[in-house]
Amino acid sequence: MKLSKKAEYALRALTAMGRETAGRTFSIHDLAAKEHIPLKFLEQILLSLKNGGILRSKRGVGGGYQMQAPSTDITLRQVVELIDGPFQPIPCCENARTQSGSCECGAIGGCGLGRTLLDLQSVVQNWLDTTTIAHVIARSAPPQALTFEI
Repeated sequence: MKLSKKAEYALRALTAMGRETAGRTFSIHDLAAKEHIPLKFLEQILLSLKNGGILRSKRGVGGGYQMQAPSTDITLRQVVELIDGPFQPIPCCENARTQSGSCECGAIGGCGLGRTLLDLQSVVQNWLDTTTIAHVIARSAPPQALTFEI
C-alpha cells in the first residue's frame, strides 16, 4: 500500500491544524507555506476534506478552514479513504469478502490469494480506524532546541 501524495498532504495539513487551538481558522496560503504543500494542490485537498465533512470553511476576512472535530476523533481511515478510496490489495479481496463474483484467475467467490490478502486488508483497515490525527501529533518530534555552553 502506498498513499498518494494527495493523501499524504491531507494528513500533513490536518496534523498541522490539529496542533493548534480548537476552533482556529487556517488560511490556505499560511498552511501551504508552513507545510510546504503546493497551494493549488492544497486548495483541492481542503475542498475534498470539507466536502467529506472533516473540515468546514469560513468566508470573508479572516476566513479559511477549520476542523469539524477534534484531532482525537479524526481517523486516518476517514482521511485516506476520502482521498484515495478504500484499501484493497487486489480486486480478488472484494470477491472473497462477498463470496461472489469471479477473480481474474477464474475462481468463484475469491481465490486463495484474495482470501489471504483479505486478512491483510482487515488488519490495515482496523489500524487506520484506531489511529487518529492526535496519534500522529503525539508522535511528532518536538523541534530541536539549540543549546550553547560556555
